[in-house]
Amino acid sequence: MRITRAFGALTAALLTLGAVAAGPAAADSTPSPSPSGDTKAPTQAGTSFRTATEIEQGQRATASAAAGDYLYWSFPADAGVRPTVTATVKLPGTHASQTWQIDVYDGLRRRQSCQYGAQTRTAAQGTGSVELACVLRTVRAWSEAWSNDPLPGTYYIRLTAVGLQSSDLGLPVSAEVRVDSKDIGGAAAVDGSLAQPLVPGIAVTSRQNGSESGSDSGSGSGSGSKKAAVLSSIEPDGGWSSGWWSDRWVWTGIGAVLAALAGIGGYALTRGPGRPTRVPPGA
Repeated sequence: MRITRAFGALTAALLTLGAVAAGPAAADSTPSPSPSGDTKAPTQAGTSFRTATEIEQGQRATASAAAGDYLYWSFPADAGVRPTVTATVKLPGTHASQTWQIDVYDGLRRRQSCQYGAQTRTAAQGTGSVELACVLRTVRAWSEAWSNDPLPGTYYIRLTAVGLQSSDLGLPVSAEVRVDSKDIGGAAAVDGSLAQPLVPGIAVTSRQNGSESGSDSGSGSGSGSKKAAVLSSIEPDGGWSSGWWSDRWVWTGIGAVLAALAGIGGYALTRGPGRPTRVPPGA
């Protein structure tokens, strides 16, 4: 009877742990779309890494430009997610054959390879639009110094036309970009994490007597003032979460429960019926 009760309690604990592990995964596997008519969606793009326009995941950013321009956006990506960058370029009615390319760089400005997706596409003469996509590798919480693994922090998108004919230079185009992520979960967990995400400094402030104020490039800072970098203003929903916790701990607990159940079952099978009731205790 005791074995039966213990078996039932462990089974209930196993089901509870499974529900805890499956709940967050199901909630995070699909990114929440941005609301229609979002007034916060950017309508322009930067022209370099330093002037890249910040966008949030799930947000569709637009920009008007001329063929031959370099368009830059930036977005945050945390550990354990697999970002997907999509872009659509609308072309004028009359143009020659154009090849468009989308590149993604991490916070160290290392070009990240795409697992799959049409990173480069050629629009034939007269084609109205061209669509590009890049599915990155899963962002890791930590990696070796020699590795080119994507790390948590800011990522840059660069969209441009390559090999343009001189007749197409300066033609008006419009671009749309969007970033979504899939939560991979404990399968991407590693034993380690960055002390801080790779978030660039986009400005400099002057600190003096506990207060902060924007500073220009000119001199004039007193002996009691200190300059500090202001980090990027965007971060993933809920903040940067790369740390020691992942749902791998839940599955480790489930494995421990299964091992305990196996031990109880083995003991029940091998202990035998015990002392017969007809034999007195002192015999």
